[in-house]
Amino acid sequence: MERVVLVSNRVCRFSRCSEAGGVSVALRDTLRFHRGDWFGWNGRIDTALTPATLEDEEDGSRIFTLSLSPSEHRDYYLGYSNSVLWPVLHNRLDLAQFEAGYYSGYMNVSRRLAEAIANQIGNNDILWVHDFHLVPLGRELRRLGVENPIGFFLHVPVAPAQTMVALPEHQEIASALSYYDLIGVQTEPDVRNLIDFFQYSVAGRILTAGTIKVLERAIEVARFPVGIDVSSFLASGDSPPISGKSPLRIVGVDRLDYTKGLPQKFRAFDRFLKEHSEFHGHVTLSQLAPPTRESVEAYADIRAELEALAGAVNGRYSQLDWVPINYIHRPLPRSQLVSLYNSSRVGWVTPLRDGMNLVAKEYVAAQDPSDPGVLVLSKFAGAAGQLTEALLVNPFDPDDMKSALLRAIEMPRSERCRRHTALFDAVKTSDSRAWSDSFIDRLKRVGRSRRNGIAPIPTPIKKVLEHLGLRHAPTSTVGQSLSPEKLSKPSGSCPSCSAPKD
Repeated sequence: MERVVLVSNRVCRFSRCSEAGGVSVALRDTLRFHRGDWFGWNGRIDTALTPATLEDEEDGSRIFTLSLSPSEHRDYYLGYSNSVLWPVLHNRLDLAQFEAGYYSGYMNVSRRLAEAIANQIGNNDILWVHDFHLVPLGRELRRLGVENPIGFFLHVPVAPAQTMVALPEHQEIASALSYYDLIGVQTEPDVRNLIDFFQYSVAGRILTAGTIKVLERAIEVARFPVGIDVSSFLASGDSPPISGKSPLRIVGVDRLDYTKGLPQKFRAFDRFLKEHSEFHGHVTLSQLAPPTRESVEAYADIRAELEALAGAVNGRYSQLDWVPINYIHRPLPRSQLVSLYNSSRVGWVTPLRDGMNLVAKEYVAAQDPSDPGVLVLSKFAGAAGQLTEALLVNPFDPDDMKSALLRAIEMPRSERCRRHTALFDAVKTSDSRAWSDSFIDRLKRVGRSRRNGIAPIPTPIKKVLEHLGLRHAPTSTVGQSLSPEKLSKPSGSCPSCSAPKD
């Protein structure tokens, strides 16, 4: 029986995934739609390493986890994943910490996971590896003889090639990625950046649009925007509506991370209050910034900066019955998030660089269509390409952000309703089911073609062949591109086909 095998850095028990949010919820949704297994780290650090164990089981799907050793946690997780790959992929070379030993620890975890997975999968299973923590996993699985279709998805952005090749191991990273049949990213710029990286790093050669030959292997790279399960998200909102003295709430929900533009947001709000005193006592910014990766130095710095900014703004403008910034440094249950989004006039999402940003989609989904709030969204969020009816802003420009806030607060209901209708349609159309179905279906096709030694025929060529009257597209071996000379002429009359050659 065909099953989907998911692999990610962290997993969560089925009953608790809704509390985690983000990637965890998207992967949990995938196993609701496609029965299968989920492998990853259980969050524990243990000197006595044990084989992957069955952590949870529900409706025929299973979760397998393993722990990390102290050295693996240091080198794989805190080191190469979060102190090297994370800043590089977000185009922050200034924060990357290139340390000897990080990469070997990073590789070791993929080897251990590959051994665990190879012992559990069946011949018909589809493997889907997630995120920058596990780039080498495809190669390690192939080395163990796994011939199943293997796809890779990157939930974070891809930096320009000039940044990517600053990685001391950039050729090894490019080589490891070439062992996947399909690589999915969030946006078209990410597709272009990844293909540029293959070309620049290992002389990759474009075969067709979206297909590139890397070290004698043909792989497909395509955009698959992550979505949310709207019905499931709204059903989780069982808390009573949030009330407060302020009739106008601006909400931000972001992990405490230097990529989220939180200091820029606080500075823009400071400027807004300075120039619009008429809103003093009426507008409150509720900013949730739960902790993440606190052992990494850069995260301690951003926390200190944010707390100082919030304190300065509150000290400058607070009244006895009003505090302008309600800053919460801890996660809230998902049920409370629905109410918080719904009660907020403005959703303010300002990443400096982001993969998709599901918070923006959650905010849209939670709105009352008869009296919706306004989404103010960074143009550098991956979701900006889909949520075009949001007020798109440059988070590096405080005046732009300040002006967008004013426009959002003063926007008439008719315009808010019109914008929300378009935004909600985009969220519903590209939900988590559409995301997982489209990736898995594409991976199946690519995997079957590889197994048969046949390269898939690109859609543009298919359309040309159909126009010429060919019912079946000719095939080519993997790694070869179709040239016009290889296309057979159709039978019958066709003026363009029978015309003499120049």
